[in-house]
Parts: sequence; C-alpha cells; structure tokens
Amino acid sequence: MAPAAAAAFFQTSINAVCVMDANGRLGCGLVEQLLRRGYEVHAAIQSPKESQTLKKLACDNQNLKIFHSDPFDYQSIVDALKGCTGLFYNFEPPEDYPTYDEFMAEIEARAAHNVLEACAQTETIDKVVFTSSATAVIWREDRKSSQLSDFDETHWTDINLCRKFKLWHALSKTLAEKAAWSLAMDRGVSMVCVNAGLLMGGPDLTITNPYLKGAAEMYEDGVFVTVDLDFLVDAHICVFEDVASYGRYLCFNHVISTNEDAAKLAQMLCPDSPQPPPSYEEDMRIIQQKISNKKLNKLMVDFEGGATEDRF
Repeated sequence: MAPAAAAAFFQTSINAVCVMDANGRLGCGLVEQLLRRGYEVHAAIQSPKESQTLKKLACDNQNLKIFHSDPFDYQSIVDALKGCTGLFYNFEPPEDYPTYDEFMAEIEARAAHNVLEACAQTETIDKVVFTSSATAVIWREDRKSSQLSDFDETHWTDINLCRKFKLWHALSKTLAEKAAWSLAMDRGVSMVCVNAGLLMGGPDLTITNPYLKGAAEMYEDGVFVTVDLDFLVDAHICVFEDVASYGRYLCFNHVISTNEDAAKLAQMLCPDSPQPPPSYEEDMRIIQQKISNKKLNKLMVDFEGGATEDRF
C-alpha cells in the first residue's frame, strides 16, 4: 500500500488513549507499544501498586500517566478516561477475588457495563477496543455437528452449556462481552472486540489457567488456539487504528492440532510432570482446524506493527 493510501486507511489524529487494566501482561504490552507509536497513554490499574514494567515505563516516558481505577468505581473510570479518544479494555480479576467460578460472570459483566457506560458519558471517546476470549465463541452443543461450518466471529458460546459443564471462564467472557455490546449499541459507543486465544508465556500460563477448562475437548474439536503477546498487542492496535474495523475479531496465531503440539503445551504447563510414552499412531494424527481468523488476518495485511515514525 502506498504511503498516502496507508495514511488514509489508518487513523492518524489520535493522541491520548486509555489502557485498562494496564498492570497485566496484555495491558503492559499495549502501554509499551502505544508509547512507541507516539500516543499519550493513561494507564489505569486496579492494584494499589503498579507492576515493575509499568513503573519503569513511567520513569522513562513523560507521555505515560498512571491512574488507580477500579472498574466498580464509576468515577475512577471517568477520571482515567478524561481527555482520551480511545480505550483498550481488558478485565483483570480483583485481587480479593482472583478465581473464576460461578460468581465471576456477574462480576465481569458488571465491570464491563460500568466501563462502557463511562465511555458513553465521555464525549472525547471515539472508539473502544474490548478484549474478550475465543472461549466466548467456541462452546456450543452442536460444535461436533458436520453441518456446522468453521467457528468464526458470528458464533457465540452457549451460556447454558457453560453452566452445565462449569465452564466459568467461557461463561464470564460471554456474558461480559454481551453486556458490553448491548450497552455500546444502545448508547452509540463505537466498539470492536478482540476474541483472543490462550495467551502464551508469562506466570499465568499454568495448569490452573481458567481458559484451560475443557482443553481436551477444545483439542479434539480443532478449536484449541493460542496467541503470542506481540501478535495480540499488534491486533489490538490494528483494530483501533483501522477506520474500517468492526464487530468481533478472533485473534490467534497457532492451533494445537497435533500430539506434539499438545505435549509441548503440557510440558510448559506442568514442567515437573513426567511425559507419557510416545504413541506412533497418536503422533501421526492431525486434528482438523475448525476455527477461522481470516477476518483479522485480512485487516492486518497492511498493518505496520511495532514502532513507527510520524504517526500524528
């Protein structure tokens, strides 16, 4: 794409954006990359203390402002959004309630409602990028049906199935995303959603990660997808800057489709556990992929990730 066309294709007039919650891996990654791209960033965090990464960024960059913002404290959200034209919102469980269980869905949905309501009341907000999960797409009663096409952004997880099998992460992400969409459409908030696969790396990638509930079924169904942090960050910025972005975007750059893939992930999740003996028949089997990220890949063709110069 020619430089002039690229300039027309991506927004270039945005200065201040808010990242909430900015303390997690995705939040810190977004803050760092947005600063590199020339944005002024309001980093909103729940925790009384900012992470070491965020603290270092604040020391090194005058364009970063840190706000202590609770998604259940409406005024603190409004304060963090003041003067911003965009919001990147990623829910982090409260420190006093970190476990995904049957009650987390209500907590996460309420937080999403509060944040979108604050965006609707903030005149300067032009666009919201809402981080959801692939688990809000893939859990359906008919997921094994030969009549079902590959999963894409048009599919929604069945909340009754989630309750039946105690898929609390999927239930929380689905209800929170639906709450956000409902309010965004009702209040005229421009929103796009990134439905991310399992985020690889970092201290959260353990066997207790709530995304992994039902991992064996996801693997067999061809919908067990993962994403690297750099790709996830670029995807968020791309859908924000691209004026043509709309709706939901499944975001992943790897599918767990072979026994070797599954064994490598298991070793990462439980490094001290003994590995089962190899099976030639199992090693040769390849699970057919049944989920598509074509919509995002098409959007990102002309996106320049990483630091760029003279964006504004």
